Amino acid sequence: MMEHPSRDAAAIWLDQNQAYLGAEFARLRERLAAKHRDDAKHSRSESDAAAALRSEMESPPAIDVVAELFGLTGFERQLLLLCAGVEMDSRLAEACGEAQGNSQKQFVTFGLALAVLPNPHWDAITPSRPLRRLRVLELQRGSALTTAPLRVDERVLHYLAGSNQLDPRLASVVRDGLPPEWIAEEQRETAANAVRVLAGHEAWPLLHLCGDDPQGHEDIATFVANGLGRRLIILKADALPAMGAELDDLLLLLERESLLLPAAVLVQGDKSGLSTAASHLVERSPGVVFVSTREPVQISRSFARLDANKPGPVEQRRLWVAALGDAGSSLNGSLDAIAEQFRLSARTIASTAYLLASRGTVDEEELWDACRSLARPRLDDLAQRIMPRATWDDLVLPDAQKETLRQLAAQVRHRMKVYETWGFAEKGRRGLGVSALFTGGSGTGKTMAAEVLAGELRLDLYRIDLSSVVSKYIGDTEKNLKQVFDTAEDGGVLLLFDEADALFGKRSEVRDSRDRYANIEVGYLLQRLEAYQGLAILTTNLKSTMDSAFQRRLRFIVNFPFPDAALRKAIWRNVLPEALPTRGLDPEKLAQLNVAGGSIRNIAVHAAFLAARVGKPVGMHHLADAARLESQKIERPLSSAELQGWE
Repeated sequence: MMEHPSRDAAAIWLDQNQAYLGAEFARLRERLAAKHRDDAKHSRSESDAAAALRSEMESPPAIDVVAELFGLTGFERQLLLLCAGVEMDSRLAEACGEAQGNSQKQFVTFGLALAVLPNPHWDAITPSRPLRRLRVLELQRGSALTTAPLRVDERVLHYLAGSNQLDPRLASVVRDGLPPEWIAEEQRETAANAVRVLAGHEAWPLLHLCGDDPQGHEDIATFVANGLGRRLIILKADALPAMGAELDDLLLLLERESLLLPAAVLVQGDKSGLSTAASHLVERSPGVVFVSTREPVQISRSFARLDANKPGPVEQRRLWVAALGDAGSSLNGSLDAIAEQFRLSARTIASTAYLLASRGTVDEEELWDACRSLARPRLDDLAQRIMPRATWDDLVLPDAQKETLRQLAAQVRHRMKVYETWGFAEKGRRGLGVSALFTGGSGTGKTMAAEVLAGELRLDLYRIDLSSVVSKYIGDTEKNLKQVFDTAEDGGVLLLFDEADALFGKRSEVRDSRDRYANIEVGYLLQRLEAYQGLAILTTNLKSTMDSAFQRRLRFIVNFPFPDAALRKAIWRNVLPEALPTRGLDPEKLAQLNVAGGSIRNIAVHAAFLAARVGKPVGMHHLADAARLESQKIERPLSSAELQGWE
């Protein structure tokens, strides 16, 4: 009602609205003057002037809009006009003082209104009526009900004058929802259906947007709100005040804005869903209300739930192509890999594409790194991020194991073609991730292999800190694992569960409640590992301790054997840097030492420090001393044959 198709029309309406208010204030001045004269008659000329101005207006004046929105009676409408007139028309304020026999009382009282205005009723300023309930009028405390000054709220006063701006008291807790320039097609259809359903109902249910795309939820809510002729305002659940008077004040202001702007409200939940304060607010907010959470939450009032997750790989690729335009014409193959590896919202794709394409061309590596940075999870408390350094040349394994690892990398790279283009994803998205179990003794290269894969696939490597994940408290382990998998779902991550037998062990016979909950933990992890669509690697020294159900769900199982002499010789060759000064090292004799690659590296580092201490190149005797230190640490005595000829 307050919005107009052109600037000229808005300016015309504003002038007409001011003129109409002036005529209404003149009519009220005449009424007050008649009371002061104790004259029952008053001129009808001012009333006729207001009626004539009203008939010329294509859109109703603001006071009529407010009266309709708030459901005011004729007396309440006149009372609001009188209170507004005192603020906007000094002559009307003076007339109020004269009518009350005191020039200092240039304000409205309820007693004055009862005496002057037509069709008065006592309940007009009771707390249950709109003028008081919505705080359109404020009653000054400390005086009798009929003699207390009445003041119009500033937000309503500006509205009556023709300015419809968000109440400044809400500015610190809400923000506007921006119309989505880019939106996933599935989300657009969801929003369009919601508009069609809601447009035919007077009583709107709360809409619960559920899923892992909070930006998409915001886009859907904005789309729906705009489709209903409303402006979206957004609140974060964790920014709300606690239960009490401050929250009640906020609820009242939101209700009033839902009528005046008119507005729709979106409450964005936090990690735990909705706080008590947020639940209180959404269950009592009238009008169009949306709630955005990742998981379903319990809501007492009637609601409709709409699932909205980040767009799938095919839609992500379409969004990238559209957003990049000509700048992405050379990235067709790369976009397949990006669309399959990362799960980003439509808004994130659009903003990233805009920044990178502004230079005319887009570099493939720069785009990949930008996506990886955007998708990088917050796992600081539960995982350690490892910068991949090792390469295929550093990984010393039999050819069969290396080939299996290369097949694993190839499956990660070509998921778009196999799952989407060739249709395997149409059968369901469970089990579309790539998971592997690396088994073998300590130091045989399992963690290094994960590092090589992360570097090859250009993924962030996160080693899960089991001491932080596994909890003795019932339910906490599942909660921690849920956080790990949820935050990693956006892609660009290789999850490494080192020594995973501590986490993914066999389910046991239930003898007590702890056994029961331990089995529940394992069952939950089985389901979550199968649902995870990224790359997860589990390592263990003891394959026999792993639950067989896990092994069935793993795409690859790679056994890392203890290195034979030929492999140990290659490991020694790789572990010694080119810049390391050496003298008289014999690769054949070094290969005699029957230890794994991890121990070989430790020995090489120990020996380098021993040589640095005396300022000499690393020799066989330094390596022999370092080998003895390592044997003490791992509690494995060295035979004389292993160090034969080292000194």
